[in-house]
Amino acid sequence: MPKKNEPTERQCAVTREVQPVDRMIRFVLDPKGQVVPDLRRVLPGRGVWVTAADEIICKAEKERKRVFGRGFKCEAAVEPGLSGRIDALMVRAALSALSISRKAGGLVTGFSKVGAALRRDPVLGLIHASDAADDGIRKLSGVVASRNETANGPQVVRLFDSTQLDLALGRSNVIHAALLAGQASENFLSRVRELEDFRSNSAIKDLGKAAGAVAQD
Repeated sequence: MPKKNEPTERQCAVTREVQPVDRMIRFVLDPKGQVVPDLRRVLPGRGVWVTAADEIICKAEKERKRVFGRGFKCEAAVEPGLSGRIDALMVRAALSALSISRKAGGLVTGFSKVGAALRRDPVLGLIHASDAADDGIRKLSGVVASRNETANGPQVVRLFDSTQLDLALGRSNVIHAALLAGQASENFLSRVRELEDFRSNSAIKDLGKAAGAVAQD
């Protein structure tokens, strides 16, 4: 979130489109003149803003002299693989938030315990390892369907493999997990949505929809 009295929108240095800051990535220069992503928007110094989409970040790297050189008004070095590094930072932030959720008591792991939580507790999210067996996923999806909820069910997350989940949670063989209602769980799901949006280039798609709507008016 932007700090008090800070703009809530910025212009993308690549597309020149104005976007909400939560749909963008801020970049700063480190002491060596290297471009560094500032995902939490807290680092000091002049910032250059780029739409938070893999496709746009790749373009920013390709056109680094125009985008970053002009934005910072000096020579700015960009290490190859900028988009991949941002993706890795987002993954790390999401898994860190998941670890915090566990420490806050907001996480249930294990197939049987997850199934029980889905039957009795307010569950915000359902995590399946990307290498989870289809049978287990199908059975837990059946439990979700049996809740007969009129609103949308738990957000389903399948971005991380079992090794990543094991390391984040300090446990072994984590395949399924349930996120119980609470701020820590909401924070994790927010990080997940940011990562999904980045990979799917949803910010670009939203701009396209907005442009189409304007054209029809």
